[in-house]
Amino acid sequence: MTWSGGTFGERGACVLAPNADMMTLDGTNTWVLREPDARRSIVVDPGPSILSHLDAVADVAGEVGLVLLTHHHADHSEAAREFAERMGCGVRALDPAYRLGSEGLADGDVVALDGLEVHVVGTPGHTADSLSFLLPAERVVLTGDTVLGRGTTVVAHPDGRLGAYLDSLDRLHALAAEHELAAIWPGHGPVIDDALGALDYYIAHRRERLAQVEAAVGTLRATGGDESLTDDELPRRVVEIVYQDVDPVLWGAAELSVRAQLAHLQG
Repeated sequence: MTWSGGTFGERGACVLAPNADMMTLDGTNTWVLREPDARRSIVVDPGPSILSHLDAVADVAGEVGLVLLTHHHADHSEAAREFAERMGCGVRALDPAYRLGSEGLADGDVVALDGLEVHVVGTPGHTADSLSFLLPAERVVLTGDTVLGRGTTVVAHPDGRLGAYLDSLDRLHALAAEHELAAIWPGHGPVIDDALGALDYYIAHRRERLAQVEAAVGTLRATGGDESLTDDELPRRVVEIVYQDVDPVLWGAAELSVRAQLAHLQG
């Protein structure tokens, strides 16, 4: 599936950044949110510092009242300050280091701009500062990297924590059911038109992978294969067992996830 962004619902537009790679999929999705006929917009995750991208975002956004960040990773946050200074607005984020202005963001906040309401949902796990944004008027949630439009996200130890991530998936699932959410607008990849179905898959996949990692550790122990392994070597051996059907070029990312899974299993 080719993804190039576009307009969604009455309040959303996605401008795709030209930073595609194996981790960012087609590139970073910069979301522009605006109430119909309103003067100002909210920009979520300005993305990388690429002038052509920021020009495209500015063209779609018009007057910008505020920039919001889903989390601190550079492919989402690098251009936040630069873009906000250009547009004459602030940046709100959970991590104070990424804010511009005095206002932050926290779970339960409601960000209001010209009739538009964005409800802030704390969804840590991918990173400690990961947030999702509920748009009740559209019955959608913007998930940043917590849920992707294609494939599954990396929970990279030590900033990424699997227990928190599983809790966040459960919270998003409950939110989707409660608000009858129609779609997920992700930080990478295409829009997902079945929010509950996607979250069911994510939860099942993550728990299946965790069981596979636990079984792989058990196999290594049963054969004495873990006795001579250092803490740095064990994750790679687990990857070789659990991810043997995955292209080895992705094993580095898989190892980061395995480290988070092992930390979760060890309590």
